[in-house]
Amino acid sequence: MGIAQLLSLAGGLGLFLLGMTQMSEGIEKAAGEKLRKILEMFTTNRVMGMVVGVVFTGIIQSSSACTTMVVSFVNSGLMNLYQAAGVIFGANIGTTITGQLVSFNLSRYAPLFLLGGVVATMFSKNQKVKKIGDVVVGFGVLFMGIAMMSSAMESMKESGQIVEILQGLTNPLIAILVGTLLTAIVQSSSVTVSIVLLMAQQGLFNDCNICLYIILGCNIGACATALIASLAGNKEAKRAALIHLLFNIIGTILMFIVLQLAMDYVSAFIHSFSADDGRFVANAHTLFKMVQVLVLLPFSGLIVKLTCLLVPGKDQKVGYLDTFQLKYIGDRVLLNPSTAVVNGLKELERMASLADDNLNRAMNALVTLDEEDIQKVYEMEKNIDFLSHAITHYLVKINQSTLPIEDLQGLGALFHVVGDIERIGDHAENIADMAVRRKETGVEFSEEAQQELAGMLELVNAMLERSLKIIPGTGSAASIDQAMSELYELENKVDAKEKELQQNHIDRLTDQNCTPEAGMLFSDVASGLERVADHALNIAMYITRGDHEESTKEVQRTAG
Repeated sequence: MGIAQLLSLAGGLGLFLLGMTQMSEGIEKAAGEKLRKILEMFTTNRVMGMVVGVVFTGIIQSSSACTTMVVSFVNSGLMNLYQAAGVIFGANIGTTITGQLVSFNLSRYAPLFLLGGVVATMFSKNQKVKKIGDVVVGFGVLFMGIAMMSSAMESMKESGQIVEILQGLTNPLIAILVGTLLTAIVQSSSVTVSIVLLMAQQGLFNDCNICLYIILGCNIGACATALIASLAGNKEAKRAALIHLLFNIIGTILMFIVLQLAMDYVSAFIHSFSADDGRFVANAHTLFKMVQVLVLLPFSGLIVKLTCLLVPGKDQKVGYLDTFQLKYIGDRVLLNPSTAVVNGLKELERMASLADDNLNRAMNALVTLDEEDIQKVYEMEKNIDFLSHAITHYLVKINQSTLPIEDLQGLGALFHVVGDIERIGDHAENIADMAVRRKETGVEFSEEAQQELAGMLELVNAMLERSLKIIPGTGSAASIDQAMSELYELENKVDAKEKELQQNHIDRLTDQNCTPEAGMLFSDVASGLERVADHALNIAMYITRGDHEESTKEVQRTAG
């Protein structure tokens, strides 16, 4: 085999990998948000989770991507290990679809896919059409790579050394090891199984049955991606990745025993519905995975428990009130594009809850003049500022990754949400400052003034409560519309209340029932609460009406 053939083989492999990556990323960009919601909604039991795993992986053409996403979901608390097990099992079936496509030899249509994808990408202004064009281009590039590899492999027959090595591969354990190592390096069982399939089509193996052992090894090697990704996650994430590994190791042992006992029967059965050796490899891969899932799915609970034994203990969880720590984002949490914005929203929700609590603590301190409450307000404000900077940095960071279109369109709006939450925290600090002034100067609030402020705070708290429910972005359209309608109504009530309080304040000053110093503090607090209500409404509006153009400008401005 000459240098030209080696270069052609390497180039074909490069195109194959590029096509796989572009297809997977393109699909995640175009439909990642919808696929994520499907994962969240339909994984309530292991059977449904398995079906979702098959469909999901079949669509994005990558079990590694699916499993890594599941690991990220588990890490973020969006999915438990029992739900994850079903999806991971299904992903192992879905990943065999790539081999089936390759075995049908669609390379002759690759130029058409390339042309169609390029036209959609270059001439369409619709972002979704462009992303679909990227997927089609990836599909075309993938099969161009297959054509190049297939052509290069034809010349392998002329190389006595290569043929001797491949035909000398007769030991089943070595074949499994070869498949494992190659897949761990490439990090895609679809790639290695496809290469084995192409080699089988060219008749490079002395006995095609050895391919069955190689693909068993490929399945174990495919676990490398999720295992590597889980290293940055918590114990639950590591257990989720371990479910994938244990499934493939146990499944490989079972199939190895079956092949050792009945290779002739298994081989004859698969050959009976396979037109050639390439189809034989693809069908064997699919059949093995289906058998493994059917046998192991009833025992998925035991596999989950085994992972808990292998990875014992619990993570030190970040509490709701823990200061200067991130719970849902940061170095201790996996960064996966499909769940990146979801994690950011959960951290935002936590920050907003802290700001809400701090506002109420400050209002209580304004009345009671409790020194401990005042100091807690100042301490929590520092934590809110820390979260503001950390979340902003995170949003800039995830903008540089491959986000789904829907997530990208709303990303810039989240910068405004961070700002509004931070301003609520500032108003709480301002009220704490007023409490300090009251304490130092001995200014008194009348019982009537205290009741008026309490009534206004109740309205503001109702607004903040509804805004907090909207922040996760997981509600139905009807529930969000209802919440927004209530927010607008409450905002009008707050505005009217603020005008009423300001007039009452003027009346008390006129009747000399209030000192000027107390009146100024009262007026400032009422104005501050009205601005908090505005921020609560802003938060809900940005979450529900994120604009792509505005978002992009905000990301660029913040990043710059």
